[in-house]
Amino acid sequence: MAKRSGFGGGMPGNMNNLMKQAQKMQRQMEEKQKELEEKEFTATAGGGAVEVKVSGKKELLSVKLSEDVVDPDDIEMLQDLIVAAVNEAYNQADKASQSVMGSLAGGLGGLGGLGGMGGGLGGFGF
Repeated sequence: MAKRSGFGGGMPGNMNNLMKQAQKMQRQMEEKQKELEEKEFTATAGGGAVEVKVSGKKELLSVKLSEDVVDPDDIEMLQDLIVAAVNEAYNQADKASQSVMGSLAGGLGGLGGLGGMGGGLGGFGF
């Protein structure tokens, strides 16, 4: 007759290891997020007539305009180019963030399926 051990047979050690892995991954995500926030992303529009730089925190850092694009009779075009350049720089920042966080989230597979627990790791908030 097999001996039943209930919940005692090594489970606490496995859960402890899972928690350590989750904490390690959280630290890694925090470090990567900080690195991303310190990066700068530059984009242009209008063939380089407008250049903008944004931070990984999605803060607009600078706008450079070519003299050729400053036409008092066509302010709308200049406004559109600035918006396009800013949006492209933000897209670059988003892609970098998704790439880094996606690679870290790939490590969640080793956490024994914790990623599927309601409200748990899915939002990276642990």
